[in-house]
Amino acid sequence: MNRTFWNLLLVSPAILGISSVVSATAIAAEATATAEANQLATAQSSESKIAEIVAEIGGEPVAEPVAAAPATAEKLALNNSAPSAQTPVANSADAEKLAKFEPDTSAAALQTAGSDIESAAPSAPASTDAATEPLAAADTAEPEPQASDKAVQSSQTEVAGKIEVPAVASTPATTPATKVDQVEIAQTSPAGMGGPIVPVAPQALPAQQSGAMSQVTSVSQLSDVRPTDWAFQALQSLVERYGCIVGYPDGTYRGNRALTRYEFAAGVNACLDKITQLIGSTGNLVTRDDLAILQRLQEEFAAELATLRGRVDGLEARTAELEANQFSTTTKLAGEAIFAVSDTFVGDGIDFDDDQDDTVTNLGYRVRLNFNTSFTGRDLLRTRLQALNVPNYGAATGTNMARLAFDGNDNSQFTLDELYYRFPIGGATFFVGPKGLDLDEIADTVTPFNSTGTGAISRFGVRNPAVFRGSQGAGASVTFNLGSLRATAGYLAGDSDAPNPAEGRGVFNGSFSALGQVGFFSKPFDLAFTYTRKYNRAGDVGIMGGTGSSLANRPFGQAPTEADNYGVQVNFKPSSRFQIGGWYGYTKAQQLRGRNNDATIQNGAITLALADFGRQGNLLGFVFGVPPKVTESDVARNRNTSYHLEGFYRFQVNDFISVTPGVYVIMNPEHNNRNDDIWVGLLRTTFSF
Repeated sequence: MNRTFWNLLLVSPAILGISSVVSATAIAAEATATAEANQLATAQSSESKIAEIVAEIGGEPVAEPVAAAPATAEKLALNNSAPSAQTPVANSADAEKLAKFEPDTSAAALQTAGSDIESAAPSAPASTDAATEPLAAADTAEPEPQASDKAVQSSQTEVAGKIEVPAVASTPATTPATKVDQVEIAQTSPAGMGGPIVPVAPQALPAQQSGAMSQVTSVSQLSDVRPTDWAFQALQSLVERYGCIVGYPDGTYRGNRALTRYEFAAGVNACLDKITQLIGSTGNLVTRDDLAILQRLQEEFAAELATLRGRVDGLEARTAELEANQFSTTTKLAGEAIFAVSDTFVGDGIDFDDDQDDTVTNLGYRVRLNFNTSFTGRDLLRTRLQALNVPNYGAATGTNMARLAFDGNDNSQFTLDELYYRFPIGGATFFVGPKGLDLDEIADTVTPFNSTGTGAISRFGVRNPAVFRGSQGAGASVTFNLGSLRATAGYLAGDSDAPNPAEGRGVFNGSFSALGQVGFFSKPFDLAFTYTRKYNRAGDVGIMGGTGSSLANRPFGQAPTEADNYGVQVNFKPSSRFQIGGWYGYTKAQQLRGRNNDATIQNGAITLALADFGRQGNLLGFVFGVPPKVTESDVARNRNTSYHLEGFYRFQVNDFISVTPGVYVIMNPEHNNRNDDIWVGLLRTTFSF
């Protein structure tokens, strides 16, 4: 017995609390990265189109500054419905001009664009460096707008109330190579704008205080597009007339809230795409005024569109690489790795007296690789490879009652552990498999602890051994789903017997288990009645599947044995965080060769599960029960009673890692009150991927 292990087991909840703080930070960072990736995928349509759809209506294009990173992720879908007819002004010739446009990203163009922006507000002092310096890439977070930005927004709101839209005036550049002509908006407003749209002279903007204009080094420092801005109102009018945006996933346009500049750019692109389609197909549904508005919107949001273009190109390249190197279009890999530190102690209490300790602290493992294949989306072909080396405390302590839930040893070699196929037909679900198909997979065990990786830590505490343990591995089953009622029938032959053609082996002549179950499953209450017929050939007897006393597993030694097993399982769930249930198993066994002997075996347990205890995903569990015991027999019976008491706490570090400290004690092992109690401590770390 190792004193250090038990001290570690007792203080592990404190260690788990510290690790939650670290995991919370990692989860937050992961969520931010996921949101950014979703937004970029949404903006792909806008990015690929915008460089081709700017009209040469009245001048040259404005140079695009260097792009910034997007801030939030919202999806804008396209609407394919036909818009209402408008005054036919634009035609297919305009579409040809739109296709010829390519933004100029040369250094000279960037400098000219900066000069134009500086001259738009002459009263605001700004250095030449600030006006001509390209915008740097921004972080994903959106800072508060600068004081100068807020002043411009205020001015735009006031002018919008007078049905006049503010504009940034463009002045001719000093060199012919970078000349940018001013775009003149038509004096007649399209329907729905509420009045004429007239460019506002730079003098109409309010003067800024000295020093109020700070240098802007990234697009993310610019303010969001608010419902009172001219751009917002202009795009909304186009949406209403041409139906070029369906809306967000919830079916709304959200016209009463501010949009990020990247969300807005996606909307501009959607309208450009729709209107260009109308011009190319009909040539008579779009007004020249609308084209002028679209060009102006494209010029003002050129930086955001250029950013989306570059980043989506990168995502397309990465997606193409993943598709070219993907493992399979039908198969997904799901894995689990367990690190288990455990030890046992024999005595009346944990006093760290090593005189009676026959075991030492050890570190075991189990690794499972599940290849889950689906051909229709509703079926499952499961192929599992497994390697494990976890001590069997049944041999170390002299009783199966001390065994862990996931013990075993395959000499650290990966072997085929499961191979089966599950598929639906109508309202029924079928299982068929030649390897590793278990009774608890084909039927519902009605317990929250039926997982050797994340559930109970003892072999007995996982499920009712009378009906869910026995000869299994190859066979078939069918489950009929009748609403709240569920009926299951299945037949499983032993793993070692099913592929063996020798006399007395095979699917029907070797060891087998035949199961039938009827269950009622509802939100607050689950109840199932299960019957399992078991046959164990000579030399392969283990009625209780390695749980309970040695006599309960082999009441007649290694003589061939058959058994009728009855089980009732119940689980009451008054809330999502509280479950109380249990099971009772009754077995009637008969000896088939030599003598006609009978034996009665019983077991039962009460379970308590507190989900989300301490934080979401955690589980506090308790199991109290009587392991399988021979209560009546023509040969021998257990005269005393053993009690199993188990407690564990699964701490969910994140979606992929859980840590479970736990302890269980076997009082009166082997149903003999002359035996000392056996304590088993376990610290299990489970990695799921």
